[in-house]
Amino acid sequence: MGTISSALSLISQGLNADQSALNIVANNVANANTPGYTRQTANFEENQPVTINGVSYGAGVTETGPTSVRDRVLEERLAQQQQAASASGSRLAALNTLQALFTPASGSSSSTAGDIGSDLTGFFSSFSSFEANPGNNAYRQQVLSTAGTLAGDVSNAAASLNSQEAALDQEASGVTSQVNALTGAIGQLNQQIQSTSSSGDAGTLEDRRQQDLSKLSQLIGINQVTTEHNGLSITTTSGQLLVSEGSSFQLTSGMVGGVTHFFVGATDVTSQLAGGGGALGGYLTARDQDIPNALAGLDQLAYSVSTQVNTLNNAGTDLAGDAGKAGNIFSQPTLVAGSAVSMSVVMTDPNRIAAAGAGQGTGDNSNAVAMANLAEQSIVNGQTPTNFYSDFVTTLGSTVSRVETENTAQNASVTQLQSQWNAQSGVNLNDEASAMTTFERSYQAASQVFTMLDTLMASVLNLGDTTAVS
Repeated sequence: MGTISSALSLISQGLNADQSALNIVANNVANANTPGYTRQTANFEENQPVTINGVSYGAGVTETGPTSVRDRVLEERLAQQQQAASASGSRLAALNTLQALFTPASGSSSSTAGDIGSDLTGFFSSFSSFEANPGNNAYRQQVLSTAGTLAGDVSNAAASLNSQEAALDQEASGVTSQVNALTGAIGQLNQQIQSTSSSGDAGTLEDRRQQDLSKLSQLIGINQVTTEHNGLSITTTSGQLLVSEGSSFQLTSGMVGGVTHFFVGATDVTSQLAGGGGALGGYLTARDQDIPNALAGLDQLAYSVSTQVNTLNNAGTDLAGDAGKAGNIFSQPTLVAGSAVSMSVVMTDPNRIAAAGAGQGTGDNSNAVAMANLAEQSIVNGQTPTNFYSDFVTTLGSTVSRVETENTAQNASVTQLQSQWNAQSGVNLNDEASAMTTFERSYQAASQVFTMLDTLMASVLNLGDTTAVS
């Protein structure tokens, strides 16, 4: 009786273990499409053998609970690539908007900036036409008209850049609340994980934490540090603490110099976040680097053209014969910064255009020739106006191309790492079907043994008569 009872106990444990394993497989199948779910496997552990008269007898197995198939190194590499791809993606979107300002469709001025390159050519060419007949009112009107087109397009481009900068500032500011919500959730999950599974896998709790980490890494650049008892600390890439086990530290924002800056405690981390990754890094790079560079180029162009043209016009003689009193054609900038957005035509009387040189009669055209020749002179940072603008557009295009290449490569890396994660930690229904078949057959085999033992037990109780057991 003792031996049969022991055998029944062994088979009962086997049935329970197989049933537990089947439940794990069923849970995997049910969560096959759950984002971030990590595949779980059953763990079988041999029970302590029983020793009688020096002979050890097996005591069966127990299914000790599921373990998630998790590769923490792979998950961290994936998060790092997501940071980089998200940063270059948000920056690329901003750069494409910026570039669109300076690339009008063929045959039309579809961009806010119009075609500044053509405007420059048209403006200086109007002086070439004007110099042939300096007394012609139509040519004088053409000079002011082309000047107005140039000034308007430059000013509109600068205003659009300022608007884009403000929009990026708002986008960046909006990231703060998302970051704080995620760091707070991660801190709470840390507490739950440490209290329930301080030395082992926490299953879906760790899946939720990893999902939040993935979302956080797409917003800002972070570093992860594993702590005792299955905890986790998170810092910015420059080392400011955002999460320490169960505690989280808020990212705050405030205006500094007219733009949003970001703080952890009292530390301004704006520049570190710009280079750290995540969407915020891309926003800040575009806001603090790309747009200011474009504005600086436009400002230099507007300042140089306005100043040089005004200087020559004031040095000549206008149609009324006034020498040195013709006035400015463009608004006169006092500083390079801000010259583009404030560029405008202030001259309203075409007769004030000084075509003649100082001391020359009104029929002279020497000053008009000098203004036309500005097109071929290195008046903008050592370059001609058209060459400077051409280099400006080319440099912008090169930056867009480089960031686009980076983003493509980084997204490809994210896809590759995600595929590796799916292969290792994701649910494969074919594999689960195979595992289910294995555990079902094991369960059926144990059931058959259980039936045999039950039949044997009934026969023993009936003094050896064969007895059918229902």
